[in-house]
Amino acid sequence: MSDPFSEIIALLQPRAVFSKVISGAGRWGVRYSDFGQPSFSAVLEGSCRLAVDGQRAVTLEAGDFVLLPATPGFTLSGFDPVKPERIDPKIAPAPTGEVRHGTRGGRPDARLLGGYFVFDTPDAALMVSLLPALVHVRGVERLSVLVRLVGEESNEQKAGRDLVLTRLVEVMLIEALRSTSGDDAPPGLLRGLADARLAPAIRHMHGQLSRSWTMAELAKTAALSRSTFFERFTRTVGLPPMEYLLALRMAVARDLLRRHDLGIAEVAERVGYGSASTFSTAFSRHVGQPPSHYARGLAAARAVSVGDA
Repeated sequence: MSDPFSEIIALLQPRAVFSKVISGAGRWGVRYSDFGQPSFSAVLEGSCRLAVDGQRAVTLEAGDFVLLPATPGFTLSGFDPVKPERIDPKIAPAPTGEVRHGTRGGRPDARLLGGYFVFDTPDAALMVSLLPALVHVRGVERLSVLVRLVGEESNEQKAGRDLVLTRLVEVMLIEALRSTSGDDAPPGLLRGLADARLAPAIRHMHGQLSRSWTMAELAKTAALSRSTFFERFTRTVGLPPMEYLLALRMAVARDLLRRHDLGIAEVAERVGYGSASTFSTAFSRHVGQPPSHYARGLAAARAVSVGDA
């Protein structure tokens, strides 16, 4: 059976990692404006306070891991009231060494390894909407090891660096997100997969994408009536089932057009359309241009990239 979770991570195509060490001591605080790209942080020692816009403030302790798939504005600080220093990560220069906030010198009250990367897919916004806005994981040693490896690799220029970082970030994302899955997860893919009735339907969508699914067939895999399945899926995943299926098909179609030299008819068949014309109509409505134009644009971009190289 297909693993929808891993497929979503693969479709997001994480890449290009930057990381830095941040520490704070005494009265300190820093306010980061909305960034939009995914970011992560692991607490190496001490403790501090994290307040993410739209979320409850949390206390971070040594060994904790935080993932923000879309990184809204947030404040990182000690526990004393303070007016935080404001930083816009979109324009601030990238630091070359450890960044200290508050009291200079001496042992810090908190020390973190933070970083960010990008999702290299035009479907990132939709995919990210299926993930929690804030992932806070405590006491998972595997994550600490992965973050340390990401930090070491991102700061060195070894052969194969980009490929290694891509794989490390993929594993880090999967490890972090599956550590938070369960019935108490916010609406999204994780909560859907934790639902014993909905999980089979989601796995069938991913595993048999070429099948012409109907609402009745999907409801049957969940052993629910159509109305109950529709309501439960929409409430739990955050999208109606056929809308989720369409988004998945279009994301996979774009990925096939981007990564493989396939004809439109073959792509159409792989993502569940009976004809190239039906697929082209759906693709044009969803993406804003026919798949043939999209493929030609990708080919032209690759040719320019090769020419520049």
